Amino acid sequence: MSDTITLVAPDGERLDAFVARPDGDPRGGVVVIHEIWGLTDHIVDVARRFAREGYVVVAPDILSHGGVAPALGAELFALMNSRDEAARTAAQPRMREALAGARAPEYAAWAVGALTVAVDWLDQQPGVDARIGAVGFCFGGTYAFLLAASDERIRAVAAFYGTAPDPERIAAIRAPVLALYGAHDPALMDALPGVREAMAAAGVEFTPVVYEDAAHAFFNDTGARYDPDAAADAWQRVTEFFAARL
Repeated sequence: MSDTITLVAPDGERLDAFVARPDGDPRGGVVVIHEIWGLTDHIVDVARRFAREGYVVVAPDILSHGGVAPALGAELFALMNSRDEAARTAAQPRMREALAGARAPEYAAWAVGALTVAVDWLDQQPGVDARIGAVGFCFGGTYAFLLAASDERIRAVAAFYGTAPDPERIAAIRAPVLALYGAHDPALMDALPGVREAMAAAGVEFTPVVYEDAAHAFFNDTGARYDPDAAADAWQRVTEFFAARL
């Protein structure tokens, strides 16, 4: 069963979220945090997949606050994944302009607060019983780290190609972290040794998995960089990780 609900962010702003529920008794709850494209059909599909695994799932739209509603995010995603190089190049200034709000310094605090509201909602659902995990993709992977650093109710974190926070915030993470990367993602690969070191210093149980033939966004089956083999393996790892931890 799935639906769209409206929550209220800490500043009183409307916070829409997609919700999916399992057919039987829940085995816990999962917050699904979308990519930089917002709450697209792909993220809705991911939420439904987790519900079929037995979880109550909430996928909040935290990008509309930054100026990118789902329809615009889907349009920008299509342009940036076009096979036409000229179309991709032409779309870049529009994309930078659209995402300016989400890159403002105050946005991150708002987004983490909004995600905390989503956790509040999950925590109140029958059968969740405080068994809450977070999974995020790209932009959402970054916010999965940040949510875990700010909310001790998160018991497990799966971050797909997300940028880890600074060591001070890493030190606040209490949940085990499964991090999934494509080897052809230079910025994240360059940062990974430092992330490993910071996680170890903080005592965080950190399990990075690098797919040698994959690039950034390899899990998105609607995008140009989708890697079915890496995506299938990652899905199995994440579902087993949540099953063991939640």
